[in-house]
Amino acid sequence: MSLLLGLVGAALLVWIVFAFNRLVRLRNQVRAGWSDIDVQLLRRHDLVPMLVEAVKAYAGHEKSLLERVTALRTEAMSARSPARLATVEAALEHEVGRLLVLNEAYPELKASENFLRLQRDLVDVEDHLQYARRFYNGAVRALNDGVQKFPDVLVARSLGFKPAEFFEAGEGTAQAPRLELGA
Repeated sequence: MSLLLGLVGAALLVWIVFAFNRLVRLRNQVRAGWSDIDVQLLRRHDLVPMLVEAVKAYAGHEKSLLERVTALRTEAMSARSPARLATVEAALEHEVGRLLVLNEAYPELKASENFLRLQRDLVDVEDHLQYARRFYNGAVRALNDGVQKFPDVLVARSLGFKPAEFFEAGEGTAQAPRLELGA
């Protein structure tokens, strides 16, 4: 009888260790995914002021758009929650898209090598950001499944593991603006 209780206790301990280690791995994947998103957002945030300056040189009277882009960049840099950041970033992405299509109205802007380089860099950042979002949301889904499934939920709750927030686009942002790379 005591041998049976010892085996059950040992099996329970092995399961707890296995479940804990799996949850730690999943939580670390979420953190790594968020770090990748953060890097790409910082790259985008670094490009925005240069893009605003390039447009300002050719289309200075688009002041309200330039101010909105600058304000959204500032707000995005201070947002901490993935849900809030996703909403602000979706608005920033939309406004930057509007900024980029100004090249149609300003031929000298369209011909600017600086503007075209910034446009290419932004397209590159958006591609990397899309990949980082998919990786992060996949890691969040795996972690959330792990902390909600029985019997792992018992280990997760007792050891402080919590579900993570998805990084989701806001309303009306199902498709990113098309960025033309010029002629």
